[in-house]
Amino acid sequence: MTEAVEYDVVVLGGGPAGENIVDRTRAAGLSTALVESELVGGECSYWACVPSKALLRPVLARADARRAPGLADAARGPLDTAAVFAHRDYWTGSWKDDGQIDWLDSIGAHLYRGHGRLYGIRKVAVTSPEGEHHVLSARHAVVVATGSRAVVPDLPGIAGARPWTSREATSAQEVPGRLLIVGGSVVAAEMATAWQGLGSQVTVLVRGPRLLPRMEPFAGELVADALREAGAVVRTGVTVEAVVRDGSTGPVTVVLEGGETLVGDELLMATGRSPRTDDIGLDTVGLAPGEWIGVDESCRVPGHDWLYAVGDVNHRALLTHQGKYQARIAGAAIAARAAAGASADTEAGTGAGTGRWGAHAATADTLALPQVVFTDPEAAAVGLSLAEAERAGHRVRAVDYDLSKVSGAGLYADGYRGSARMVVDLDREVLLGATFVGPGAAELLHSATIAVAAEVPIDRLWHAVPAFPTISEIWLRLLETYRG
Repeated sequence: MTEAVEYDVVVLGGGPAGENIVDRTRAAGLSTALVESELVGGECSYWACVPSKALLRPVLARADARRAPGLADAARGPLDTAAVFAHRDYWTGSWKDDGQIDWLDSIGAHLYRGHGRLYGIRKVAVTSPEGEHHVLSARHAVVVATGSRAVVPDLPGIAGARPWTSREATSAQEVPGRLLIVGGSVVAAEMATAWQGLGSQVTVLVRGPRLLPRMEPFAGELVADALREAGAVVRTGVTVEAVVRDGSTGPVTVVLEGGETLVGDELLMATGRSPRTDDIGLDTVGLAPGEWIGVDESCRVPGHDWLYAVGDVNHRALLTHQGKYQARIAGAAIAARAAAGASADTEAGTGAGTGRWGAHAATADTLALPQVVFTDPEAAAVGLSLAEAERAGHRVRAVDYDLSKVSGAGLYADGYRGSARMVVDLDREVLLGATFVGPGAAELLHSATIAVAAEVPIDRLWHAVPAFPTISEIWLRLLETYRG
């Protein structure tokens, strides 16, 4: 190993969370090094959020057009898949990170390409693709932001079947004739929507009772109904026991519990995520390799005043925007603690700032977590579901309303179908959560996020008048229903 190069902060992992840490620490005047083994920009930019939404947008736009008078007949034809793929490739930079490198240069951050591992306290060892070795030392903080990877269950025959994960599903260059999807997650629902819309015959196999199990039950039900109407097959309560592939490029057969078989041209396993922490040197600082990394509210690892973990690896919220939020919180905490002194326990560094909704506390991870599933219909939720609120011991009431009965929804699309729910804390009369499912519902979410995060009293929300005729009038209908 060469002599250590010293920085104020060393960030291990250059996805969205890692990039946001770099941005915040450099803005605070701290020298920062970033270590990345693949593409700067990470999973979201190249294999998840960005390419999946680029694939989905034409599918959803066509679905909306088919529900619009005067456009329905014109939108009956197939999508130009070559144009859709070209649009996706543009947004991924054709899987090159030149633009991200230019940004790092512009803010004065130092990039080390290669595999990084913790190398004891405040140190990271990097091995470059060319075999060069570097040791980086951090005066104030090392931040782990290595993300997560798709889990493929160890089924008989799975290795030889070469299944898709989310990476292959978002980067494929051809439309499979028949696509089998195993799982009921967001990835399963979104990729079923995308590939059915692009021309595949999609079959979704869900082990549990419904799609999108972490959202309100009506969300998964409405999405499954729409997928079936689009021509997909959605089966719940089924278990895959084995997989067989015919040769190197032939059809893939899925064997279900009980012996039933299904055949497809590709198989997507959308069955969860695991942390990318198995080979990053956690054992050198007394932590367990391959495990999620526990953190406090400022995303600092307990017992290690110099070590932070942001994004998927801390398992607080496996969503890109929450990883970026955590990075902003942790970046501010690192800067404040650096200014106060490494051992200081001051209000600026570790005191009031880490209290609920403090400047150095990622409170939204647990109380105001927003998520959009870009299916047709879209499903959007923030905060606690009814079941989560009840499990947490709150005295609550769920208020439901048929979204199609709002004038703005009827004008948005003929035959509009959707539903909305708000979960009210009856003791404080504030919202704990809200869910909207319907075409265009994603754009309703941020108003709900503000209401939940700010704990806006119901009586004050009554004075937030929605413009007519918009789908946002659902707020008025929910409040009227609550007030009786």
